[in-house]
Order: sequence, then C-alpha cells, then structure tokens
Amino acid sequence: MSGSAPSKPRKSGAEPARMTYRDDAPFIEAAWLYYHNGLNQNEIADRMKISRASVVNYLSEARTRGWVRVYLDSSVFLGHRLSEDLCAAYGLSEALVVPDDPADAEAEVARVTRAAADWLPRLLVPGDRLGVSWGETVYQMAHQMTATPIEDLTVVQLLGSRPASLGFAAEACTSVLAQKLGGLCINLHVPLLLTSKALRETLCEEPVVAAQLAALANCNKTVLACGTCDAEAHIVQTGLVGPQELEHHAQQGAVGVICGRLIDAEGQPVKTATEERMIGVSLEKMRNKEMALLVAAGKGRAVSARAAIRGGYVTHLTTSSRIARQLLEVAP
Repeated sequence: MSGSAPSKPRKSGAEPARMTYRDDAPFIEAAWLYYHNGLNQNEIADRMKISRASVVNYLSEARTRGWVRVYLDSSVFLGHRLSEDLCAAYGLSEALVVPDDPADAEAEVARVTRAAADWLPRLLVPGDRLGVSWGETVYQMAHQMTATPIEDLTVVQLLGSRPASLGFAAEACTSVLAQKLGGLCINLHVPLLLTSKALRETLCEEPVVAAQLAALANCNKTVLACGTCDAEAHIVQTGLVGPQELEHHAQQGAVGVICGRLIDAEGQPVKTATEERMIGVSLEKMRNKEMALLVAAGKGRAVSARAAIRGGYVTHLTTSSRIARQLLEVAP
C-alpha cells in the first residue's frame, strides 16, 4: 500500500515462462492417475513406464506448482470429544483439536498451524474485514495456507511494525494472508513503539495513519495468537519489553500477550510503561468479535490461551490435544 488508499497485493518481478503442454504432460498424467484414478505409485510407474522415483518427483512437482491442492477436512476434528468439551467448558463457538505426534513433540506447532490454515478460509465470507495479529504462529499459519480467494475481503494489520527475526513482523503476517486470501491489504505503516507519548499522538493524527487506524477499529473478525510471558516471549525477542520488565509484570500476574499488550489470567489488561507509546489495536477493541480465531500451539500456551478465552478475545480455537487436555484440567 502507498499513500492513503489501500491496494491489492501485487506480484513482483517478471512472470516465469510457461512450459508447453508437452513438457507438462508427465506431471499432469501422474497426478491424474494418482488423485483421480486412485492408482498407487508402483502402478503409475508401470503404466507410464518410468521409475517409481520419477512418479514421486512428478507428484511433488504437481503440488509445488499448485495444480494439486490437498485440504484438511476440519469437520473431523470439530467433532472430536475434546472439541466438544472445550466448547462446553469455555463457551466457544467451535474448537478444532488436532492430535499430538507422540514421536515428535516439536511437530505440534506445524500441525496446529496447518489445521488453522485450512480452517480459517471456511470461517470467512465475502465482505469480511479480518484483523491479523503477529508472531511466529500466525506467520507459519499464513505460509501454510493454500490460495483460497474470498470475494470483497479486507485484511488489516492490527498493530504497528516492529523488527522481528525470520520475518514474523506484523506487516509480513498480514500481507501473506492477504495474498493467500485474495484480499485488500491494509498495512499499518507506523512503528509499533514510539519514543514518546506526544510523538505517538502526533503521528496518529496524520490523515494517512488515521485512516489506517479507522480500518483497524472496524474489523469484524480476527486471527491471533496469545504469547507467553517467559524469557523467550516474542515481545522480548523484538525488544518491545525488556526481560526484567516482563519478569516484573509476570510476578504481578501477567500470563499472556495479545498484539503486544499484556493480560492477566482473567484476560484483563496489565498496564506497562510502554503502553502509552504504542500504536495498534487496544485490548478493548479485540473483544466480542463476530469471529476470533485463536491459534494456540507450543510450550506454555495453555495458560495464555485460557487467559485469552476468559478475557473474551476468542470465539474459535485451533489447538493440540495436549493443550486441550491442559485447558480442561483448569476449566472454570
């Protein structure tokens, strides 16, 4: 986006040269036989008179080029007993609980973000205004999403920019999601944290920024993660809050972070010294949305997820069975 008017995401650089049908044919044939005719890889190799390794490569290439799209049927996980129990205990509209990988505990985040990536487009309808949080969880979800255009969709960055490692910044999360969903992208082109309250107020009065903040305030749906308050917290890694300051707030009851703002176990705001210098959505404006999808995965996320739900920031939840069980152990 440039100037005061939001713009559609654009492709950059020259378009890659298209292959001829003759070049494409083996990939298309292998994909057709596998996904439509139900042949296994050995049968396809025999039919096409090629090696099984070539079949594997052809199928992989077909998916890479976007010719084959595999969707997760979220309804399977929505009917999970843990999902029903979570909705009953916490008053959620829906909860999608994916199974843990007993052989790989670190795979939890990838499984949960993939499930959320498949589910989110089904929670959107034409005309929606989707507010997007930041962080590694949201970033991974965005990148795992298959292109699923939603007509007349607006995708809005909920907080200002702040340098983040590996591209987890708010503007990256928003722009990737907007591209995948074919939506109008509104980035918030201001720093998240200013050096003074006066500078923040002056910047917010600029017409361009005021228009972006107005769009931010009018989101009817959101997708978010709720960070932790430990030493590895995203707000510490980005320098938004110092480790000692965060430890102090944690001792005072802070357990989670939503869009750079701290909350306690009941989801109530925990004021920080930097609060008045931040530009972004307020916790009050994150409450009571038509749909608010929380993506909760990783170490310590049960505590922060519970706080986000209790505070009224969540209507829909995607998480793992491990975190689901932890949430149910401390259900209200």
